[in-house]
Amino acid sequence: MRSLYFLLPGTDRKFACGGLFAELKTLELARQVTEATVVTYQQREPNTLFLDDVLQSVASPDHIFVVSWGFHVPQLVQRLRGQAVLYHAHSAGYGFRLPSQVPIMTVSRNTMGYWGQWCPSSPTFYLPNLISPEYTNQGLTRDIDVLVQGRKSSEYLLQQLVPALQAQCNVMLLDHFVEDLAGLFNRSKVYLYDTAEYWAQYRVTEGFGLPPMEAMACGCQIFSSVNGALADYLDPGFNCQNVGVYSTAYDVDRILKTLQQPSQLSVNAEFFDAYREAKVISRLREILISVNYFFDHVQQHPADIPGLSRRRLARLRLQSVIKKVQKKLRDR
Repeated sequence: MRSLYFLLPGTDRKFACGGLFAELKTLELARQVTEATVVTYQQREPNTLFLDDVLQSVASPDHIFVVSWGFHVPQLVQRLRGQAVLYHAHSAGYGFRLPSQVPIMTVSRNTMGYWGQWCPSSPTFYLPNLISPEYTNQGLTRDIDVLVQGRKSSEYLLQQLVPALQAQCNVMLLDHFVEDLAGLFNRSKVYLYDTAEYWAQYRVTEGFGLPPMEAMACGCQIFSSVNGALADYLDPGFNCQNVGVYSTAYDVDRILKTLQQPSQLSVNAEFFDAYREAKVISRLREILISVNYFFDHVQQHPADIPGLSRRRLARLRLQSVIKKVQKKLRDR
């Protein structure tokens, strides 16, 4: 089993985001399967490997470089030519393609479908993000009616819905990092999440959507957008409700009704099993076995399946048009 180098631009608060935290969690899981370590490539950090130094000493057959920082991936893959590279894909919509010798491990089925279309000759796997054990229903008193995180929330949510709700119930709006988010979820009755507007600005997708699942695991009632990978597990009318639907009054009415009946859409604990440590590690182990087997093959055999380059797609479209014209001429 090859060891893993998880490439990150950095690990301090400058780079803090859901993708970073999810990648560090995956690193810890990987350490239960094989040797794994962080390698930074934008800033040097104490007691952390730096990519420039690693590339001067690494023996390529013995390591796999795991890239994940979406907009940096094309440059990193180019820089790591000749090395074994695995793309841990959190999101979709970036528009670049990857060579078939780069396997893709996606965090959602939504993302897997995207990369399966754009890079059909690359080995593709699904490894959901981990839901940490603290995200569970602790049976606490729920003294917060509605919880909202400001980051990534839509203008509608912050400027229309939240003010309308504040006039009628206890709303907590988070505008800073919170250490014990699981504790807040356990104190909240309803959690609002609306990121469709945010991701549309960047033309990429919601890669997984951890907060709604974490809140759901803690017993919150979820009102959420269902863009991108949120559609993997959110099921409006069954385990959540849509937010930002038709009018502010419609949202307010449904949220207030839910506050009166807090267990309206309950979710069994078994629903989260696939996202807990035991199942995720089991999948990761099988994926890494397959990835190692693939890189063994790559060392011995060249690729011979054509990719979906722009030039090839243009040729295929032209061929299709020519065939249709020829058929019409024959049918006259």
